[in-house]
Amino acid sequence: MQKTLIAALGALLCSASAHAQQNAISDDAVRIGLLLDMTSLYADITGTGSVAAAQMAIDDFGGKVNGKPVQLVYADHQNKADIAANKAREWFDRDKVDAILDVAASGPALAVAPIAKEKNRIAVFSGPGSVRLTNDACTPVTVHYAYDTYALANSTARAVVGNGGDSWFFLTADYTFGSTLEKDATDVINASGGKVLGAVRHPLNASDFSSFLLRAQSSGAKVVGLANAGGDTINAVKGAHEFQLTAGGKQRLAGLLVYINDVHTLGLDAAQGMLLTTAFYWDRDEETRKWARRFFEKTKKMPNMSQAGLYSSVMHYLKAVQAAGSDNTADVMARMKQMPVNDFFAKNGRIREDGRMVHDMYLFEVKKKSESKYPWDYYKQVAVVPADKAFQPLSASTCPLVKK
Repeated sequence: MQKTLIAALGALLCSASAHAQQNAISDDAVRIGLLLDMTSLYADITGTGSVAAAQMAIDDFGGKVNGKPVQLVYADHQNKADIAANKAREWFDRDKVDAILDVAASGPALAVAPIAKEKNRIAVFSGPGSVRLTNDACTPVTVHYAYDTYALANSTARAVVGNGGDSWFFLTADYTFGSTLEKDATDVINASGGKVLGAVRHPLNASDFSSFLLRAQSSGAKVVGLANAGGDTINAVKGAHEFQLTAGGKQRLAGLLVYINDVHTLGLDAAQGMLLTTAFYWDRDEETRKWARRFFEKTKKMPNMSQAGLYSSVMHYLKAVQAAGSDNTADVMARMKQMPVNDFFAKNGRIREDGRMVHDMYLFEVKKKSESKYPWDYYKQVAVVPADKAFQPLSASTCPLVKK
């Protein structure tokens, strides 16, 4: 009887120990860090709006996971890779941050990814676009969530060439994101029977696009592809409008990364007719409208795809922590890859072995002013691009984690 009691007590202690380990949250809190552009080129499309989106997700989750508080910290990387890398290292080493999310812009994200791998902490990217994040720069602890250059270029360029826009000239931002976007679009254009007549690189955060636009105009290309983002896209479209580049159907603009914030700043007179691809539009259905109106109440702006993707990724991360019963990186990543994403942002989304979260993308055309019926009513849907058609297939991936 004594042996039986000892055995039973031992089993109970083992069970209790396993249960405690399973439900362990390190440092008695789950800490999420956001690395954002708060003051530079992409402040309007990430910045305080992304902070609001992440906090909404934490609040909607209940503010706690497995009985422990969820804490949010954020910092401005000023769109500089070295600042992003230093802050990531500081957060992981000193401040016990469990996961870094968003990381607006490709350069900062590519700097953060290897640090996350080195420190064995999770990083989920909804702001940057470079497809390198799921190719040569992929890691076991990183996820690319909202969109990438391949999906944008593939969806927009294929549709434009199919509509007769078979000759292109690119205005390309002179850094990683811009060159990758141009290359991805060029591959699609060539494969679809079109041709690229030329391209010009412009500096990041350029204010004067006149010389670049004159070269685009003189190229005779039917389509001027904007391989840039944020303030650069806005200034390029403003310049094209002033030069009457698109007047009378002379040339057409194709925005390879256009946020709704950009269209709002430009106005429909300047942006009308532009084709674009996005992962999210606030007015697409009742579910997107319901969440977007809550976001608008907090920010006085409608959300863009990076902000909506950030909310979704925070929720997905917290659900994975809850399911794992721990904030242990390997356990949480395993759960994130096992669980589908089903919310207003994505239906039947899933995280592949290369870290790419695949989901449907949407091709839109910017409305004419006469077609817009209420504030922020800017897009009309042209097509839904299924997940397996939108994103780079695994067979083409250069990620070392992908089994060939």
